[in-house]
Amino acid sequence: MKKMTRAARQLIVREQPQAVISEQYRTLRTNIKFSKSDKLKSFLVTSAIQAEGKSTTAANLAYLLAEEGKNVLFIDADLRKPTVHYTFHLKNTVGLSHVLSNQIEVASAIQRTDVTGLSIMTSGPIPPNPSELLGSQRFQIFLAEVEESYDWIIFDTSPLLAVTDTQLLANRLDGTILVVDSMNTDKKMAKKAMNLLKSADAKVLGVVMNNVTASNVNYYSSKYYRSYVND
Repeated sequence: MKKMTRAARQLIVREQPQAVISEQYRTLRTNIKFSKSDKLKSFLVTSAIQAEGKSTTAANLAYLLAEEGKNVLFIDADLRKPTVHYTFHLKNTVGLSHVLSNQIEVASAIQRTDVTGLSIMTSGPIPPNPSELLGSQRFQIFLAEVEESYDWIIFDTSPLLAVTDTQLLANRLDGTILVVDSMNTDKKMAKKAMNLLKSADAKVLGVVMNNVTASNVNYYSSKYYRSYVND
């Protein structure tokens, strides 16, 4: 079980590399790299509900994987409430929604960052049909294309209990990380999120717990939350 305190949406691993939470993110990176999945290349980061820290976790992981000299593409697949462009101070005039609706080529939607090896694809304008786009054959073609060019593809996605978007993606990607705010998320909601991933036949790499304290750690102690990487 990976225990993390809550941080504002920022690249804390860059701003405060010696901070305890930065070291926790590095441990998370190591656990992902040494998971038992031999084909792990694309994965998503999600949560049960909003404001649990999924976007912060995804952004810091993307930075750390690129820091190792890997070619990383970080994609904002939350087509309902995107935030990645805020974190990296980028424009969101074009992005994933344009690519999946065949309005532009993949290369035209990718933005470079000041982090060597890290590229970003923002969400683009919020479409009227996010689930249809993410569940389309075009997405599968798009995924195959970017997997040819990048070592890691990381998706920030919508919360699981809100819409079906993330279930569609979890079924298609190599792995899923669930972020849980142990202070504010009811255990029943977290379990429901896990069940949704199970029903989608997702490969759950594990759970990241934010805001863990001595008083609430046992509340979440169950077969779902014992470790970060699969046993």
